[in-house]
Amino acid sequence: MDDIIHLLPDSVANQIAAGEVVQRPSSIIKEMVENSIDADAKNIQVLVVDGGKTNVQIIDDGKGMSETDARLSFERHATSKIKNAADLFNLSTMGFRGEALASIAAVAYVELTTRRHDDELGTFIQIAGSKIEKQEPVACPEGSNFSVKNLFYNVPARRKFLRGNQTELTNVIQEFERIVLVHPDISFTLYNNGSEMYHLPEASLKQRIVDVFGKKLKTELLPIAVETSLVSISGYVAKPEASKKKGAREFFFVNGRYMRHPYFHSAVMRAFDGLIPAGEHVSYFIYFSVDPSSIDVNVHPTKTEIKFDNEQPIWQVLSATIKETLGKFCNVPMIDFDVEGKPDIPVFSASSANQNVFSQPKQTVSSYNPFKENKERDLTSSSSRNWESLFSGVGQDEDPFDDLEPSSMNSNIDDENESLDDWDLDLVPSGGNNDTGELSQSVGNSSELNSMFDPSLPKFQFRGKYIVFPSNDGLMILDQHRAHIKILYEQNIKSLVLHNRPTQKVLFPEIVQFTVAEGSFVESMMADFTALGFELTNLGGASYSVSGVPSGIEGVNVDRLLHDMVQSAIEKTGDAIETARESLAFIMAKASAIVYGQVLSASEMTQIVTDLFALPTPARTPDGKMIYTLIDDKSIEKGF
Repeated sequence: MDDIIHLLPDSVANQIAAGEVVQRPSSIIKEMVENSIDADAKNIQVLVVDGGKTNVQIIDDGKGMSETDARLSFERHATSKIKNAADLFNLSTMGFRGEALASIAAVAYVELTTRRHDDELGTFIQIAGSKIEKQEPVACPEGSNFSVKNLFYNVPARRKFLRGNQTELTNVIQEFERIVLVHPDISFTLYNNGSEMYHLPEASLKQRIVDVFGKKLKTELLPIAVETSLVSISGYVAKPEASKKKGAREFFFVNGRYMRHPYFHSAVMRAFDGLIPAGEHVSYFIYFSVDPSSIDVNVHPTKTEIKFDNEQPIWQVLSATIKETLGKFCNVPMIDFDVEGKPDIPVFSASSANQNVFSQPKQTVSSYNPFKENKERDLTSSSSRNWESLFSGVGQDEDPFDDLEPSSMNSNIDDENESLDDWDLDLVPSGGNNDTGELSQSVGNSSELNSMFDPSLPKFQFRGKYIVFPSNDGLMILDQHRAHIKILYEQNIKSLVLHNRPTQKVLFPEIVQFTVAEGSFVESMMADFTALGFELTNLGGASYSVSGVPSGIEGVNVDRLLHDMVQSAIEKTGDAIETARESLAFIMAKASAIVYGQVLSASEMTQIVTDLFALPTPARTPDGKMIYTLIDDKSIEKGF
């Protein structure tokens, strides 16, 4: 019987191994830029075409390589960083395993031009699918110039899983941000399709953060710093009032390397307990410095998951440090008595005691009888008498209700209100699960629901939140806010398709500042913003002027609304354009929907019910929340 086990050809083995290191264009940028940093480069340029799918180019002014080193650098496990296994636990460089260049060369066309400072001529190497096609001396600047073209050209199954250009560009920017935030002493530039997206000169750490994410962040950051025998921690955390539901910038770095660490993230959030609303997050940029032998960076091929020997004590140090910072910089404002002179406090005098004092006149109601059945009518008629005398102590141009906060006048419904940020944006397909308890067992679609009740039957509002009305099988209870969201969401989706949403011009255009990553996404979604009714003008530098907004969202914070839309679309997986449209439609619906506590007329309630059950899937909101429920006849009878 013949043997069945055999060795794979080098070309196949290299392609398999490449999958562990090179997942998408951003993986190339991570590996190549880290090599440039290890080569002591002070100026690094990153150029991508079509989000990196067509070309990724890294140019640096580092040490460069000799002819022999340039050739060996593409061999698997060829490295200058380690010589034995013990070196793996004492690493201070970024790349070390000698896999990056070999993996990239296995699945792309690669060209390298490099020269050392003391060499008169440099070296040019051209490789395709791990095979060296050309090598020759060439005149070139000092440093290295890598060009990676047509990623996965020889692995079609892998290439077809690359996302659209915008999605890949978003990943490139994300990887670029992680690198530049830990190396503020190096100048970086990023170009996409020939257009400059970032130009980051050498700067302080805080200035680098501001250069990447915008000037607004500058006033929100609080410094943290602590040194112990286990770890040194430095960086910045945002103020509690800068918390947000989405779009928080959360970065951990250890010994100059970006990492993900859910356990340490919980330490940050624990420090903000009671200071930020539930479900919100704060931005942070936290840098750990530890003994290299106390961590293992070789856990994952991308080196973003790192093991610590002393995670629990470091967790405690981190949380305590942030709490100390918050206590030091976030004091409650106090009256300052340390001023020159005496505070201007009016002196009480008997002659002025009764002047300009607001008091309610005492009046007796002679007709009031507590034993009379129609007590409410008597009280109403008496309490509405003589309003002029009630406000006799108020000036003619004064409003006796000026000192009342709007929230105090609606305190009875505050606990039921849901703000824009209280909604999660995990959209579910409109044809998804419509399970609504007992109702779903007998009703499958809107046509069956419409046969269950008569739209002409009376409806009433309960606690300013629910619309209640009879049906053939019992009592229907409908959440007015969620129902309106569902109705508006479907209308917005149609507007995106038909491009016919009306626009309301604004008197004074508002300037909205995005990050570079958000700005590139906005540009790709301009047609959808226009379809929704926004009028945006690109001012350059990821700034946009808003001269028109969709009709029906008066009073909504446009800056926050646009940021929420963009951030939600960026965070979604799958087809970027489709998920972005869904997010835009959903957030617009939330911003425009009637709120809890809003009093509805009978005709308005009828309209909401009719519009909702005209939809093909009325049972749940786009994010999967139940809109209505049914208390059937049996349940009602059981209560008696």
